[in-house]
Amino acid sequence: MKAMTDIPQNGLTYAQAGVDIDAGNAMVEAIKPMVKATRRPGADAEIGGFGGLFDLKAAGFNDPILVAANDGVGTKVKIAIETGLHDTIGVDLVAMCVNDLIVQGAEPLFFLDYYATGKLDPKAGAAIVKGIAQGCRDSGCALIGGETAEMPGLYAEGDYDLAGFAVGAAERGTLLPKPDVKAGDVILGLSSSGPHSNGYSLIRRIVAKVGLSWDAPAPFAPDRTLGAALLTPTRLYVKPLLAVLKRTGGIKALAHITGGGFPDNIPRVLPEGVGAELELGAIKPPPVFGWLAKAGGVAAHEMLRTFNCGIGMVVVVGETEAEAVSAALAAEGENVVRLGRIVARQAGAETVTYRGELAL
Repeated sequence: MKAMTDIPQNGLTYAQAGVDIDAGNAMVEAIKPMVKATRRPGADAEIGGFGGLFDLKAAGFNDPILVAANDGVGTKVKIAIETGLHDTIGVDLVAMCVNDLIVQGAEPLFFLDYYATGKLDPKAGAAIVKGIAQGCRDSGCALIGGETAEMPGLYAEGDYDLAGFAVGAAERGTLLPKPDVKAGDVILGLSSSGPHSNGYSLIRRIVAKVGLSWDAPAPFAPDRTLGAALLTPTRLYVKPLLAVLKRTGGIKALAHITGGGFPDNIPRVLPEGVGAELELGAIKPPPVFGWLAKAGGVAAHEMLRTFNCGIGMVVVVGETEAEAVSAALAAEGENVVRLGRIVARQAGAETVTYRGELAL
């Protein structure tokens, strides 16, 4: 009988086709300690099996509703690829998923990732997973599995893409938005760290238009390179919001401000017959947004539809609870602004309206 290692003369191998199984195995071994550091009640965060396990009872739930979300990072990954800075893009991946869980009142429990590339670079892959593990630790969820796919011919060498999958839970009857959102409620805004993970196709077009390199000083943050500044990771709002949800019970609805900005995301959590009136003057956009608007000649309405413009999360509270919720969020380290109010809306009218101007 021939040995399994015997290869016919001129025979091809998987490695010659561009897929290095040994490199993949080496990467798995390198990331195991990072993954294990994300363990939490309900999950030991061990990887290597065919599936990840989670024990809802051990996590402390009695009658849970599961909530699932998935997302990617979009063309922000191109900046990570072109700069070679891969250590924060994984934080973005987690944030884009778990922030979508918390807006439904769900505690993130576990996370899985999908990393696809043309040629596996174990060092870059480990840096990406390091960021994913950091995002999981900072949002209290376990990284219990994932997939690394090396696909030469589909992706160019050096290119990669990411997808994330998060599952959370909330006790039955506690899901958001609550049904009593009504005219007179107060809208609070939680500050963003910048564009987060949205609008990067436009951002990259603006950078190309002005002819700046990624290693040039950022015009809006001269102490950092442009690439590093634009890779500032998406903020994780999970732990502060979970704490305030448990402490006050005053939050009626939450909206994660992602692609589509205020006009596309706030309506997703409002009942029929009401709208949101926002005071644009209350927002203090980070300098990156002013630079993007000026360098790209981007109109204010386009900025509001494309970017978060400085507010990454919207919080709807009853008028009598607004002060207490604001104080509780501030105590958790959030920069809170009183952004506007819920108003009655006639059929056919815009759901999100504005007062004042954005200070870009």
